[in-house]
Amino acid sequence: MLHELLFALVGCTGDLVIDSQPETLSDSPDLISDFPVEPTFKLAPDLSFIQPSERDIIERLLPLGFYYKKLDHFATKHRQLNSFHSGKPYAPELHKESLGKASVYRRAIANGMVEILSVYRSAVLQVEQDFLSDPMPILATVTHCLNKFDVLLPPIYKLVAEIEREDLRGGQLLNLLYKRCHCGVPELQACIQRLLWHGHQVLYNQLASWMVYGIIQDPCGEFFIQRHDNKDMQSESSLSDSMEKLLPKSSEKAALSDWNTGFHIFLEMLPEYIHMNIAESILFAGKAVRILRNPAHSFRVQESIFQQHVRGSQCVQGYTGNFIPPNPLRGTDLIAEELFPQREADKIEEMLQELKKSSEFHKRSFESSVNSICTLAANHLWQLVVIRADLNGHLKALKDYFLLAKGDFFQCFLEESRQLMRRPPRPSTAEADLMVPFQLAALKTLSEEDVYFSRVSLRIPSIGMSMTNSQINSQKVKIDVNVGVSLQGVTSSELPVDGWDEIALEYSVNWPLQLLFTPEVLSKYLKVFQYLIRLKRTQMELEKLWAGAMHQDHVDFANHRRDKKNFSLSQHHRLRIRPMWRVREHMTFLIRNLQFYIQVDVIESQWNLLQANVQTSCDFTELVGFHQGYLSALISQSFLDIGSVSRILDSIMKLCLQFCWSIEQYECNPNLLELEKITEEFNKKSNSLYTILRSSRLAGSQRAPFLRRFLMRLNYNSFFEATARGVLNVVRPRVL
Repeated sequence: MLHELLFALVGCTGDLVIDSQPETLSDSPDLISDFPVEPTFKLAPDLSFIQPSERDIIERLLPLGFYYKKLDHFATKHRQLNSFHSGKPYAPELHKESLGKASVYRRAIANGMVEILSVYRSAVLQVEQDFLSDPMPILATVTHCLNKFDVLLPPIYKLVAEIEREDLRGGQLLNLLYKRCHCGVPELQACIQRLLWHGHQVLYNQLASWMVYGIIQDPCGEFFIQRHDNKDMQSESSLSDSMEKLLPKSSEKAALSDWNTGFHIFLEMLPEYIHMNIAESILFAGKAVRILRNPAHSFRVQESIFQQHVRGSQCVQGYTGNFIPPNPLRGTDLIAEELFPQREADKIEEMLQELKKSSEFHKRSFESSVNSICTLAANHLWQLVVIRADLNGHLKALKDYFLLAKGDFFQCFLEESRQLMRRPPRPSTAEADLMVPFQLAALKTLSEEDVYFSRVSLRIPSIGMSMTNSQINSQKVKIDVNVGVSLQGVTSSELPVDGWDEIALEYSVNWPLQLLFTPEVLSKYLKVFQYLIRLKRTQMELEKLWAGAMHQDHVDFANHRRDKKNFSLSQHHRLRIRPMWRVREHMTFLIRNLQFYIQVDVIESQWNLLQANVQTSCDFTELVGFHQGYLSALISQSFLDIGSVSRILDSIMKLCLQFCWSIEQYECNPNLLELEKITEEFNKKSNSLYTILRSSRLAGSQRAPFLRRFLMRLNYNSFFEATARGVLNVVRPRVL
């Protein structure tokens, strides 16, 4: 009987101990019946030689055999290696339907389960040895030796039943183990911590593959870093050299796509005790390592040519033999080693090995190691972008061309294209027409040392070309010097859009600067550029209007000495329009101060702050934050993100251009009523602008620290305030 009992304690029933649960023959067993709530090992009912006291002791021991059998079945099932050769990638949407599917985390837990069950089997073997050595064995010996497992096997069985019933995998499985670790039974806590340790071994291996090599090793889709397209889930490897030579552009594009949208955090598999910011650091570190280990083909060739040129120039001195040109592809494999040295990879792997050796999971140590790895990867990425890719030079180029820092170039460009921009753009040739003054301005103002100008190209997007015939006709009416312009019944917001306002610049960005200058970033630069070029064009038109008037005065004075009779008629027309020159001065005053505020108070101050931050930072993530803050400050302090202010400024610039064209047409088509209409509308808009900017919500906030200076310059000696309110709006009374 005792030997029958010992066999039952290791899951083998017989005549004395029977299993009341029938054997399941189906390939997909019912999990509810496979893991019953109550143990099913019972003593045979027809045993008459067992005393009631002995029956009670045996029935208290039999559940241990039942738990052992179920746990051993779980361990055997999930330790089968052939279950990991499935070629199908894991699909999250089929997660609930994939019961019984292979799992590397369950396999690790099964390995830990084997360790726990081996301790139990050793205890049963010790009981058997005690029985064989004792001439009078008793049941109390079994109870004494196996009593401690009463608090271990039942909770572990419930744990395994929940894992199978809920089909827990990856981070879900780790979450359950982590929660069950917090219990009041030291022996049980030690067992579950051992199971969690085995699960963390898989996690650390996946982290090492991702953070050391930039590769996802996840055959069952259980890692919390996954691809968006769920491709290459079994294993990843970089492209071979032959493929990179054949498809350099496609591999570069794929690498950029991986950086921007290739990978994401799969929240369903993220353990709850790993914070989102730590998960994002892990995601960043792996992507950074992928970039550093797989530089673009064009970058490797360029670096290889430069290094061989330096070495060749050092060795060629004193050599008179035949010169063999260096092979640009030789040594390209060394570039990745220079960007991310092996010693750094060993350092990351050593940090993860230290975490793997610990018997307990220490959250603070884990987060500290992840942050250290993230900082290390960010530093190497910073060196790649800032030092090797000449970030400062490209930032300066973007400032020169998109923020109009090269004022002489854009002044020359606007002057050369002034007559062209007075006609509506032709959809078929507008871009080519504008390239002529653009290149001419470059020849006149730029030196040959400006290597960044070749990266700048002028574009007119199709949206700017899709103008209806009515809009084109209205444009012709607006600027035709032989036809008068009428604005009666039309507000500034209804003025036809100038097609040339859609002028855009494009900047060619090479790898790896595409990591920083993303399409979203370049669109922000373009937004500021289009605003500044319109402002500069408006200022130039106002100044050209005054210069043309002064030139005409000199011509008229010379004509006066020859023909005094005709001069008196011309003088009469000029006296009628004289009050409008004061309006022009008010417009110029506002536009000039606005331009000074944006170029000096906003752009230059933010540029100096960005340069200081770039010089002191050695972290790519910090660099991205500084640059994003720089662009956000430019947009916010220029009021481009405030719809009401932006619309008013657009209306004011349109009115200024309308005013200039109307004054120039006055000699051919006198229309003082039209000028008065523009003046009245300008005063309304300028008054609204001043009222909004001086409100406490803007002037008193930190979003525009130099706004008070701008308002002080506008309202110096209460000039602008009085002008905006119409005190200085001196116009002739309307003649009916």
